[in-house]
Amino acid sequence: MSIYQKYFHEILDERGVLKDVSLVYPQDFNFAYDVVDVLAREFPDKRALVWCNVEKEEHVFTFSDIQRYSNQMANVFRDSGVKQGDRVMLVLKRHYEYWFAVVALHKLGAVAIPATHMLTVSDFAYRIQASKAKAIVCTVQNEVPEKIQAALKQTRRKVKLWCVQSQVQGFENLTEKMQKADTQLERLPTLATDPMLLYFTSGTTGYPKGVIHDYTYPLAHIITAKYWQQAEDNGLHFTVAETGWAKASWGKIYGQWLVGSAVMVYDFDNFEPKQLVNVINHYKVTSFCAPPTVYRYLVRKGIPPMPTLRHASTAGEMLAPEVFRKFTEQTGIPLCEGYGQTETTLLMANFKGSNPVADSMGTVSPFYQIELRGRDGEPVSQGEIGEVVILPSGEKRQVGVLTAYLDDEEQYQYVWRDGVYHTGDAAYRDENGRYWFHGRFDDIIKTGGFRIGPYEIEHVLMEHPAVAECSVIGVPDMLRGQAIKAIVRPDRGFDPSRELELEIREFCNQKLAEYKWVRGVTFVEEMPKTISGKIQKTALRRQIDKNGQGTSPVRE
Repeated sequence: MSIYQKYFHEILDERGVLKDVSLVYPQDFNFAYDVVDVLAREFPDKRALVWCNVEKEEHVFTFSDIQRYSNQMANVFRDSGVKQGDRVMLVLKRHYEYWFAVVALHKLGAVAIPATHMLTVSDFAYRIQASKAKAIVCTVQNEVPEKIQAALKQTRRKVKLWCVQSQVQGFENLTEKMQKADTQLERLPTLATDPMLLYFTSGTTGYPKGVIHDYTYPLAHIITAKYWQQAEDNGLHFTVAETGWAKASWGKIYGQWLVGSAVMVYDFDNFEPKQLVNVINHYKVTSFCAPPTVYRYLVRKGIPPMPTLRHASTAGEMLAPEVFRKFTEQTGIPLCEGYGQTETTLLMANFKGSNPVADSMGTVSPFYQIELRGRDGEPVSQGEIGEVVILPSGEKRQVGVLTAYLDDEEQYQYVWRDGVYHTGDAAYRDENGRYWFHGRFDDIIKTGGFRIGPYEIEHVLMEHPAVAECSVIGVPDMLRGQAIKAIVRPDRGFDPSRELELEIREFCNQKLAEYKWVRGVTFVEEMPKTISGKIQKTALRRQIDKNGQGTSPVRE
């Protein structure tokens, strides 16, 4: 019996498709003790983590290694005063120390705050101040120590500082320190309902929100790993994600280890498609998950044979049907899309046993009860656009869904208003029960009495060779209420002009129903984005509102 089956009871139909699930777990469930340490005891030599970097260093860590190193880090943390409930920021890129550190913090009952190295000084200052972090563990690369020290000067907070792999002034070398620490650690009391992770998630308005997950969160990712990514016992799963993002929790630790799969980690800064394929082939990766951008590059460059790869999945942005088709043609592997949020685990996907369809969110995870509801709060009919909401159902209300927003009970109550969790995302359901993303619910454009999701317009815009990036918004229009406006960053080799605007409009409008026609195009040199790379439609609207067209560096 796999370790996940201790907690996760699944019901399959005659074709092996997952139909229903239930969870059973003790009140003190703790992934670090009940999964990592149990695997270390029962399968000490089983692979947990395969790591390599661009300098061709490599390490293979077993579960007994993870247990030992996490115990040592936990002892270092505890000796320095880190205790249950304390918050510790981890800025470790793809360094293998992340896995030791996050497991160590779980063992102490401390709250891990994964953060990306790409944060600015002010970003760090905000997160340190908001979280009241007691300690920070960081990489020595990318001037992260310097940015953290500058942030601490702004906040005037005293925080314990560690770095890994080398010495930096003002920071203790955690790698060196842990080597001298005790490898034994007695189990410390924690509860399944205790806070375990804190992610700061960027929205299109306001400061990032602090999303808190408890110790049951890893259990909800069993479906993510087994039925979407199709990670396998004794397999090797490779998710392309830095540890600062929630995607790392989705694809680089919890669900994968629960189903018995090792995780592949490639420590790199600059994305190079050929190198990813080399890693897949050299280490015999069996399942792979990456954002659509990676697949676009792979298809464009040509995909060499990947004989060990059996499953591929994607999420996070638009996947063009042409990319889906070409990847499947060249590899024989269909791309399985999935959908969820930092506040949740996997909500919908093209699950194991289904026939994946390009650009579809797939079907609802049996772990959740989900409806599409209109602005009046009532369920919408098939084919109609509605907001994706999660209905509470006993344990399922909380497992995998955030337990709180950091110091913001009002926001938490708002997303759980009317007794359901509001994702803010719009979708519609077709006659086959498949769901299709339609953009953020608040970004819906109402033009001429029709409700239009910007996503479908953006999807067509991206097919034009001159469009490197785009965003679609509604602008005031006396005739229609709102008109559809495309904001475009031109690709290399294309200069903004009236002729190019007309060409793009004609290209799109030939492919769109008349009520969805693009009425104007504004060219920009750069898209305003959140730290996680999301285009800020609010900032774009401000540019348009300011002068009717756009502000510098807008060119039209």
